[in-house]
Amino acid sequence: MTQDGPEKPKTPKDPHNERQMWWWLGYFLFGIHIVAFVMIYAVTHAPK
Repeated sequence: MTQDGPEKPKTPKDPHNERQMWWWLGYFLFGIHIVAFVMIYAVTHAPK
């Protein structure tokens, strides 16, 4: 074994890592919208 590392180094172009990044981005954006809708509901239904 050489000191160059494993035969297949993990690179940003790895499809698995890219898919995991897209799932993380999707959940993050979905969560942001949920928080926004809850805040809008709270503001519009707040007692005056």
